[in-house]
Amino acid sequence: MRSAYPEAYVRFLAHYQGDRDFFECHELLEEYWKEHPDSPYRDAWVGLIQAAVGMYHYRRGNTAGAVKSFEGSLRRSSPERLGALGIDAELWLERLTETLRAARAGEPYKDVDLPVADAALEAEARAACEALGAKWGDPSRMEDPELLHRHARRDRSGVIEARRQAYEARRAGR
Repeated sequence: MRSAYPEAYVRFLAHYQGDRDFFECHELLEEYWKEHPDSPYRDAWVGLIQAAVGMYHYRRGNTAGAVKSFEGSLRRSSPERLGALGIDAELWLERLTETLRAARAGEPYKDVDLPVADAALEAEARAACEALGAKWGDPSRMEDPELLHRHARRDRSGVIEARRQAYEARRAGR
């Protein structure tokens, strides 16, 4: 049976709730968001991306980056759109607001589950989580450098080249 939700979103949830690979969450949903610029859920996708980025920064001790990301997520998070994406929007926004408060107060990171309200979506995301070899709701592996420092370990040569080409194109257009 075909899912009512995009595969990238289901995988986002599997990583968010399973292996807590927030960097991968960002990568998955950002790619989907960019491929679907006319989606009515555009702001919701960006809000979820920003929440995952905030968690990534917060867990690493980058409080300023976490606060900025959480603030952006809250600005973009419409309860109606989140609800349509199978999330318990009221509970999620409470949790995100509390996490922002904790980050601002300098409190240590703790995992925050994204409350899924749609039972079919949760079942699908749990199956995807299991396929990753992860367990739904497991805590972050705080000692895993691959998980904590993914941004520093990825190949950015394609991004750097694209930026260089855009710069050269702008310069040539002057």
